[in-house]
Amino acid sequence: MKLDQTDMNILSYLQENGKRSYSEISRYLDVSEGTVRSRINKMLENEVFEFIIHTNPNKVGLYVQAIIGFSTKLGEQDNIAKSLQQFPEVRFIGAFSGKHDLIIQAYFEDNDSLVRFVNEELAHIDGILSADVNVELKQYKDSFSYVIRQ
Repeated sequence: MKLDQTDMNILSYLQENGKRSYSEISRYLDVSEGTVRSRINKMLENEVFEFIIHTNPNKVGLYVQAIIGFSTKLGEQDNIAKSLQQFPEVRFIGAFSGKHDLIIQAYFEDNDSLVRFVNEELAHIDGILSADVNVELKQYKDSFSYVIRQ
């Protein structure tokens, strides 16, 4: 699906406030409510975006965010990534070039939970050669916006 400027504008308005009504967006863009509805439905069907709830980890009792970089045994990267998917603490898993083969983002109630995760869970995953654990000290930006308004 190729997105045009109307689609991008709809996405931009939804990113500002995902609870905006179709009629409100249609007024901003000077198009019909039906146009907004059909464009949104088409983008949803084509997996351009999804409606999600973005919670504040601290407000739900998760006070420790860790970014963990892994060096993996050759040929084991996919298996390790699949193993990591089972843990509810893990929010993101990605393969990267550079120092780390895999990087995860994970949230924990406290430092003890993080230490337990590293020493009891990660230690039992075959193929992990090393784990570089980085704990967030201060957050400056947390955004899931990828559309920049023109």
